[in-house]
Amino acid sequence: MKVKVLSKSGAETGREINLPDDIFGIEPNDHAVYLTVKSYLAAQRQGTHKSKEKWEVARTTKKAFRQKGTGGARRGSMKSPLVKGGGRAFGPKPHDYDIKVNKKVKDLARRSALTHKAKNGNIIIVEDFNTAAAKTKDFAAVVKGLKLNGTKSIFVMEGAEKNTILSARNIPTIALTEAKNLNIYDIMNCKKLILSEGAVKTIESNFSNN
Repeated sequence: MKVKVLSKSGAETGREINLPDDIFGIEPNDHAVYLTVKSYLAAQRQGTHKSKEKWEVARTTKKAFRQKGTGGARRGSMKSPLVKGGGRAFGPKPHDYDIKVNKKVKDLARRSALTHKAKNGNIIIVEDFNTAAAKTKDFAAVVKGLKLNGTKSIFVMEGAEKNTILSARNIPTIALTEAKNLNIYDIMNCKKLILSEGAVKTIESNFSNN
């Protein structure tokens, strides 16, 4: 699949780049995408939720009322889950939410996600979108030139460039990531995927090494 290469101002450069069919043109597997996104989101959960059980509550164990004749249950400790302020029965405990997904399934999912973006015309190739200074207005000009104002977009660069990262971080609909860190959620959680030429080469290299 051939895609035109644009300048950061949005103008055509007269060049095209070939996106390999084994990455950007496969038969998408939507279930693999679903499983991998679900696994990614599950891994973001801290799993540190905790409630106190009966033995952890600091309350008296002195019998609150006589054993019989009250018409109520024969309850001794004020730590009981039946009493306001007592421990919680079967409460949440810390645990992880990790969902295991095989490496080949993750690889298929990323290829499928990239294929969906390519087939729907939502991949834009830019020769370079780095900014010389750490100014939001400079990157805002790039966004405007590419006609992405108000469009949720992920800019993928070959390597970290401090000024570019600082320039883009205050634009609410824009996110930046390095090609080596591009994950399934980044791809699926945006409308437009903007790749620098260097990022395309890095993505191809990463898949060839799998």
